Amino acid sequence: MFSGCKINSSLAPNSYPPKLRHSKTALLAKEVYDYLVSNDYSFEKPLKGVELFDSLIESKLSEPLSTMYRKTLMSIASLLRQELILRGSISKQFLNSIPLKYNNNTSYNTTRRHLNVIVNYLLNNGFTIEKSTLKTRKQEEVLHKPIGDLKDLLERIKTHNNNLYICALLTYGCLLRPHHEIRLLRWGDFSDDLSYITLSGSRVKSKRNRVVPVPEYVRKELTVGDRNHNIFSGNIEPYNRSYFNGVWKRFKVLNPELDKDITLYSFRHTGAIEIFKRTGSIHKLQRAMGHSSLNVSLTYLRGLE
Repeated sequence: MFSGCKINSSLAPNSYPPKLRHSKTALLAKEVYDYLVSNDYSFEKPLKGVELFDSLIESKLSEPLSTMYRKTLMSIASLLRQELILRGSISKQFLNSIPLKYNNNTSYNTTRRHLNVIVNYLLNNGFTIEKSTLKTRKQEEVLHKPIGDLKDLLERIKTHNNNLYICALLTYGCLLRPHHEIRLLRWGDFSDDLSYITLSGSRVKSKRNRVVPVPEYVRKELTVGDRNHNIFSGNIEPYNRSYFNGVWKRFKVLNPELDKDITLYSFRHTGAIEIFKRTGSIHKLQRAMGHSSLNVSLTYLRGLE
């Protein structure tokens, strides 16, 4: 500070003869004052442009995000950074062009939502950027059709692929979600007698700890492995998140007569309907499904006849 280096000044009063140091120090004090006034009373040099963008994106991505969500935000941030380097700014027109690449309304809305997360974070932290003006699009509701002849379908699946069969049984009998909750199951998640599954809130959609009973007809199909191993891969690492999508698609190709609206989630919907038929209680269904809202549970009864 006493030399002026802090503000990029070359004045260095102490390098002058003693008689001149007082006047040079006063001059340096004036330079320091002017610097602080012009720099929002801070000695820290404000970040601008790409440097500020990179700093904010790094901060956003350091938050506790899921792996897939972080990768999605990184992909969008990369597009914005390229535009910033090329044009010197990120226009509203460019932001709008990113979701507009998608004809599918679900993909459009998802991309728009992720884009807005990045843009709003940048705006709220002092980065100059226009906001996208795009509105959400109405999405066609996906109907997971209940299964008519459950026994026949399960038998065909068992012949095709045992992992898919176990997944379908757990989806129907335990009402867990196939692509995350079931795919990531380890033998250590089961009780010693396989009578229930314990899942922490970080592993279920509701974010609440769950203890799920395992029916006898499911237990007898399970062959226990190492408690640290995934129940499908037989290793510590599970299969990738699209594993059951791929196996299910191959099964449907070999069974073209299967209704197009029958999905892996159809087993969950069918299980929900069976619980409601057996108990007659929407509240018991809600507890069994692990739903926080009664309205969500009601949507599972649309296929009830």
